Amino acid sequence: MALAESKPNLSHLQVSELVKRLFDLTPSQIHPLPSYDDQNFHLVVSEDNEYVLKVMNSEDSQNPTLLELQTHAMTFLHERGLPAQTVLPATSGQVMSLEDIDCGFGMQKYLVRLLTYLPGTTIAKVPCSPQILYEAGKMAAKMDTVLQEMEHPQLHVLQREKFIWSLSNIPLLEPYLHLMDGDPVQQVVKSVIQLYKTCVQPKLGSFRKCINHGDFNDHNILVQPDDSTAYKISGILDFGDMSSGYYVFELAITIMYMMIENPTPLDVARDVLAGWESVIPLNEAERDALYLLVLCRFCQSLVVARHTVVQHPENKDYLMITTKTGTRHLCRLWELGKEVVERRWFQNAAQYPGKEWPNGPQAQEV
Repeated sequence: MALAESKPNLSHLQVSELVKRLFDLTPSQIHPLPSYDDQNFHLVVSEDNEYVLKVMNSEDSQNPTLLELQTHAMTFLHERGLPAQTVLPATSGQVMSLEDIDCGFGMQKYLVRLLTYLPGTTIAKVPCSPQILYEAGKMAAKMDTVLQEMEHPQLHVLQREKFIWSLSNIPLLEPYLHLMDGDPVQQVVKSVIQLYKTCVQPKLGSFRKCINHGDFNDHNILVQPDDSTAYKISGILDFGDMSSGYYVFELAITIMYMMIENPTPLDVARDVLAGWESVIPLNEAERDALYLLVLCRFCQSLVVARHTVVQHPENKDYLMITTKTGTRHLCRLWELGKEVVERRWFQNAAQYPGKEWPNGPQAQEV
């Protein structure tokens, strides 16, 4: 997790000067965008030209290969018809620029990229119908299927063995559990971590490997109206948590985040799972682990948010978005238990009226 002083804090004047020098663009409007560890801006240059400026935190800026892989993945998806952003090179021809900037902590180095601006609004801001949840599940599966075809000489960098947001690394939460002292949910989190160690970790070899986006949440998916009643996904944002993982990890992450603002959270998995399995049916081991992996993602979100608020109290409102309802959802899923929740998820998904397969789930070509 990034240190407090590593997050950039550029002024609008610094942004304007940076964009002019690197890209020969003069923005007429600069709007800050929310971010966990980095600093993002929506730039309006003209009526037909809008961009996103991403300034990476100084800690992650020390790993340009990882940033290069993320940029490569976005382009790879875009070229295959998925709605990912693409990078615009600087006037020098570089797709990333390492800049010395003083953000109040002395001169530090920050990697800077300029990306296309995608139309739409986040799923978090539209009525979360079964149709859009189905589309989210389907898109998550398509995305990971395409990413698994990606080639790059530095793909091993995505292993990220100490990356706290990877569902492969749930035990890394333990040193931060003291931040939950006095909170009753702490015991639930401890129990989930222990179950992960005994019930999931030994079975990782039975899951199918892939490259995960890793943060397919309701603020990283853009949608646009498709007709009077439906939405289509118009954008996939933020590849900062991309890592080597497993297909079922992406599904668990998607289900968890789609639950956050939904008025009937226990029904979310039906629609997401049906969309996912229209592309990639789960195997037995993946199906058995899904409930616990969803709980694990809730635990990651709750623990890491508390740590990050200590580092960045000024960003508390954004950092604690998930915790507003995440604690309640985690405790509810835990109280109901695996058997009850799975019955609701899997039986409902099997009866899903919008399924695209005629005789049970069959993998479809992407």
